[in-house]
Amino acid sequence: MKSLRNRFLFGLMALAVIVAACAPVTTPNPTAAPPTEPPTAIPPTAMPPTEAPTQAPTEAPVMATSKTPAANLRVALDMLLAEHVYLAVSATGGALGGRTSQFEAAAAALDANSVDLSKAIGSVYGQEAEDAFLPLWRSHIGFVVDYTTGLATKDQAMQDKAVQDLLGYAEDFGAFLNSANPNLSKEAVAELVTMHILTLKDVIDAQAAGDAPKSFTTRREAFGHMSMIATALASGIAKQFPEKYTGAVDSAAANLRSRLNLQLAEHAYLAAYATGAALGGRTAEFEAAAAALDANSVDLSKAIGSVYGQEAEDAFLPLWRSHIGFVVDYTTGLATKDQAMQDKAVQDLLGYTGDFGAFLNSANPNLPKDVVAELVKMHILTLKDVIDAQAAGDQTKVYVSVREAFSHMSMIADPLAEAIVQQFPEKFAQ
Repeated sequence: MKSLRNRFLFGLMALAVIVAACAPVTTPNPTAAPPTEPPTAIPPTAMPPTEAPTQAPTEAPVMATSKTPAANLRVALDMLLAEHVYLAVSATGGALGGRTSQFEAAAAALDANSVDLSKAIGSVYGQEAEDAFLPLWRSHIGFVVDYTTGLATKDQAMQDKAVQDLLGYAEDFGAFLNSANPNLSKEAVAELVTMHILTLKDVIDAQAAGDAPKSFTTRREAFGHMSMIATALASGIAKQFPEKYTGAVDSAAANLRSRLNLQLAEHAYLAAYATGAALGGRTAEFEAAAAALDANSVDLSKAIGSVYGQEAEDAFLPLWRSHIGFVVDYTTGLATKDQAMQDKAVQDLLGYTGDFGAFLNSANPNLPKDVVAELVKMHILTLKDVIDAQAAGDQTKVYVSVREAFSHMSMIADPLAEAIVQQFPEKFAQ
């Protein structure tokens, strides 16, 4: 562990090679930022003729916002479905690695996520639909367990049956959603769920093969793909209940909010993977997680650059990376029982919150420095809870804490997205 920080920094220097070797080429990543371009203003409209107008006055323009009911629904589904992936691969990784307590705690957290998903469905369609959704959703998790067990025991027949069960499940799930909402075609839903199953299978296969870099490349693909399901589902629901879910699911403002939520939430999980592997002495897994975490940092910097330009992107990335370095320092201090190192890392992290608040405030006056600093402080403290639980070997607390850390990132992403939309209303008009 004394070389933990050096390994992390080496991973950053080698990122260009790692990302080029591992980057997905066929699966789109909905969390990726759009091409960088500075905000542009809409040209002023032509003045009306001097004569008195005879037409009726036009309606007032819709205010730009990322907080429409449709956007709220999309982001809620984004977060629940994306979290499902990272909890599932935590469970399969623990099972294949013989880490029983990790598997059990991750499986319990995964089921809690399933219950939350069923409640989201119930909030739209009622208790009967919620009660029907939960066992159906749980069933595919059972098939994933079967597949993982088949891999662990080298039982090819068990693997093959599990794959067939999962593909059959995709059809059943498509039929279930179509029965509730005719805007959700059975075939389209089945195809999306099949892709979820296949991307998740890629992760599990890489875990079983001991290929840590591939396991993190594929889990990022699997995580990113879930937004395609969330967007399709939210869009179908909004069409079915237009009075309840006003606004566009895929407006520029909703897209920005979704992207920031997913990228920041993914940061929390990847950081927890890295620290968990480091404290567990799993060097290859740590290095792969650190590379994936930095790739996520690059994606976040591009999201900033897409709004504020290249100079802001270039300034954001080292600032964001610096707090990850302090997290590594804290983890190293825990591993080596160096209290002074732990204390210094905590102080560095708390100091970082002010720097980060000042950075965002300098770019956007709608983001008060102190408010941002407090939100980032909560991110640091929730992540610290995860690392402390990992060091203590308390896997149940690890997964309770990591779900809190994941969820908290919306408290940063949502106000950040809305502040940007308010700063550039022409760019994000509904």
